[in-house]
Amino acid sequence: MLALNDVCKQFGQKQVLRDISFQIERGEILSLLGPSGCGKTTLLNLILGLESLSSGDIIHEQQNISTVPMKERGFNIVFQDFALFPHLTAYDNIVYGLKNTQKNVTKESIQSYIDFLELEPHLHKMIHQLSGGQKQRVSIARTLVMKPKILLLDEPLSALDGVIKESIKTQIQSIAREFDLTTIIVTHDPEEALTLSDKVLILNDGGVAQFGTPQDIINRPANNFVQGFILKQLIIKRQNILALFGEKYG
Repeated sequence: MLALNDVCKQFGQKQVLRDISFQIERGEILSLLGPSGCGKTTLLNLILGLESLSSGDIIHEQQNISTVPMKERGFNIVFQDFALFPHLTAYDNIVYGLKNTQKNVTKESIQSYIDFLELEPHLHKMIHQLSGGQKQRVSIARTLVMKPKILLLDEPLSALDGVIKESIKTQIQSIAREFDLTTIIVTHDPEEALTLSDKVLILNDGGVAQFGTPQDIINRPANNFVQGFILKQLIIKRQNILALFGEKYG
């Protein structure tokens, strides 16, 4: 279980997040959704431990981890730009983090993640030889071998499109279920959040606009902002599709 209680964050005199509270259970997928500048990435960094709280508490598995350093929380993040080492093979990228850890990770365990993410044919390729979807899977595998307590993903689908995006969405869902791994995703795309997640936290101007299941948000939007944001983003997505493929596909 992960719970945030009245979490606030200030940078100087500017309050970036205020009174953020929610709870998710182990193995659930949570999307942090909202427009640019609403505080999504800052909230992700607070959970990760990269930033310190101004006030409030973060509780994980009944323990208050609000002041626990990032390296002791056991959470891991997959970055938007993959953050892979171009001079290493896919396999060497996957196992790179194990060099500086005391975690007992067997070759069989590493292979299980490789097989699960269907990376065996690509292990000896250099990073520039991989597609966007393959790079994302390598990045996820590198994180999973570290056996994170919580998996954090920053815009994991933004650099992907079409069938590849749908495949990665399915694999993220499968990872959460297979490994009972709590997963938190930052996204600005309502369609991604509503189709990928068990719970969605919608942020607006540093506060919680709505927290609930995708069904709650679709059927009972909490306010005009939630309803307007979701509709606006879906309209923009449809317009982008029409621009790419032409009116006959609309």
